[in-house]
Amino acid sequence: MVPSFPSLAAAAVVALATGPAFAQAPALPPGPPVAIQMVTQLSPSIPQYTRVDIPMLREALPQRSGGRIRVTLASWPERNLSGPDLIRVLRSGQIDLAGLALPTVAGDVPLLDIIDMSGQNPSHEQGRRIAHAMLPTLNKELERVGIKIVAFYPFPGQVLFCRDPVTSLADLKGRRVRTPGGSQNDFIQSIGGQPVAIGFPEVYSALERGVVDCAVTGTATGNGARWYEVTRHLYTLPIQWGVAAYAVNLAWWNRLDPAVRDFLQATMNEVEEAQWKLGAELTEDGIQCNAGNAAGCKIGHVVTNRPMTITRETPADVALLREAMQKVVLPAFVKRCGARCGEIYNQIVSPISGITYTPQ
Repeated sequence: MVPSFPSLAAAAVVALATGPAFAQAPALPPGPPVAIQMVTQLSPSIPQYTRVDIPMLREALPQRSGGRIRVTLASWPERNLSGPDLIRVLRSGQIDLAGLALPTVAGDVPLLDIIDMSGQNPSHEQGRRIAHAMLPTLNKELERVGIKIVAFYPFPGQVLFCRDPVTSLADLKGRRVRTPGGSQNDFIQSIGGQPVAIGFPEVYSALERGVVDCAVTGTATGNGARWYEVTRHLYTLPIQWGVAAYAVNLAWWNRLDPAVRDFLQATMNEVEEAQWKLGAELTEDGIQCNAGNAAGCKIGHVVTNRPMTITRETPADVALLREAMQKVVLPAFVKRCGARCGEIYNQIVSPISGITYTPQ
């Protein structure tokens, strides 16, 4: 079964985004104006964007700075960007702050995959613990590409949206499955599926045309992107938990007035808190919304026309996913990232995940 999460009223999330969440941020003294270009989410319709980024970054941040900070905020498709593009435009200084889906940029910085590999985390909470344990090491690694992580946030449980029925992972054998990259590719291959790389904004049409048979994303993320219109079946095994990061251009960040930098970091800490509280309820909410269950759908869109068929994960598949992490996913990660990454895994992540990398 999908892990249960503490229930949070949607109104509480909105309250976080508009008032008390900013209580800890330092006051920003008068000074020269600061313009910030932000591109944060993979769709303009997902809750992470509409319920947190827009109210907290686009609307409240300029207000609370007394008008000193001006924010231009957009989602990936509004700037015609995909995941791998983002790290490059961030490095080049074309934008100042980006929301990075880590598997999509792990090709540039393989160590980023270490936080949320397929089968590693049984919950959002563990993913967050590993992310923060890894933060100093990751930021040292990211210095070489000129960026810095300033906060983490989650997507809902990453599950399978499929055109045809899926009752277990065995049904994926021979099917083309869109993944965001990284360790999901290794896992899908290990169970006989064919991973396909497609940018998130293009997945809807790929599913509609049958270019792929299934696609992996968050339960509520797929709901927000209307994947229920082009798929019929949802298999609720959380392959990953979608831990993502807000990152900044390091040169820009270091040039900021220290008071502005402190103000922005405190704000991003509060954005992170709001995102994790939202993320805690999104996994099950997305399932209920896609199933057309209005009573259980508090955040997303209730699918009333041809609701999806929901199949809960089997204990055998939960065990298979964990086994694949140990035997396939983790060794493949170290092969991509290098022996040093295996040492980092055992030093920092293994005490939290309970999985140890053994050199082969």
